[in-house]
Amino acid sequence: MTTYLPTLKQLQYLAALHDTAHFGRAAETCHVTQSTLSAGIRELETLIGVTLVERTRRVVRFTPLGERFVEKARRVLREADELGDIARSAGRPLSGDMRMSVIPTIAPFMLPRILPQLRRDYPELKLFLREEPSASACESLHHGRTDCVLLALPYGCGDVEVETLFDDRLFVAVPQGDDAAESGPIVADDIDETRLLLLEDGHCLKDHALAACSHPEWRGQASMLGTSLHTIVQMVENGLGVTMLPEMAIGAGILDNTHIVARAIDSDRASRRIALVWRKASPRERDFRLLADVLRSHAQRQPATALVPSAKPNPGHKRNCP
Repeated sequence: MTTYLPTLKQLQYLAALHDTAHFGRAAETCHVTQSTLSAGIRELETLIGVTLVERTRRVVRFTPLGERFVEKARRVLREADELGDIARSAGRPLSGDMRMSVIPTIAPFMLPRILPQLRRDYPELKLFLREEPSASACESLHHGRTDCVLLALPYGCGDVEVETLFDDRLFVAVPQGDDAAESGPIVADDIDETRLLLLEDGHCLKDHALAACSHPEWRGQASMLGTSLHTIVQMVENGLGVTMLPEMAIGAGILDNTHIVARAIDSDRASRRIALVWRKASPRERDFRLLADVLRSHAQRQPATALVPSAKPNPGHKRNCP
């Protein structure tokens, strides 16, 4: 008896449709026309004799069997990717395609310094970067959309291998002229939670900042939430409050040409741990550990951060407690 098996292309179409819940966006993800993707999924349903997707004019809904099927499809696609990884791992180190997700509180501050050297040292490596929050990055990793993730710990990313790179200290950023801008570390309990500006939910830096203050209950008390560190810095610059910034952002110049001072926090929890993670049992483990070594050694060569950046004089700035 002839056995008909789904093709990898059909499984890719199905997984993309599940990710986007939209035929047009799924087709763009797979770099095909919408009619090609729709035909491929219908052919798959005809092949196995069941309906996987309920189609209406406005909604794409997977049937219960479709949900189970797409879960298995992702596993097959990951295994297929790893077949290529096995071949690549037998060749030159750090060569070929590699997809890496990076969280937004790391990407703009660390990557511009590291990527030029990485390209010079490993010209055969084609690194495809994907910037996304921690939860989305870990989901992409386990669904096979990305090969490794550069993120900040502690964060629950599931069953992964972890290579720690370095610790990234956190600092309180306050407007120059504020009482809190005086020299010396600031005690976490002295921070006024009603003036604390944090990133919106989905960014692990928010949890790290609250942990540094030893006040996780402040999660719902932050006066304003920002979508990026650059946005929050502008809020602080305009006297709307204070925030917490990682050392790598300060070292990359996020406070240059502002009236903001960065102060250390008197807390043994005022840091986050930068790490590279990947799926367990990945055949490219050797590449990931080598990449972690490259990232770690580059970070160790960076000069120490100037904790109080040279700010423009601003005598008219109001003095407020943090």
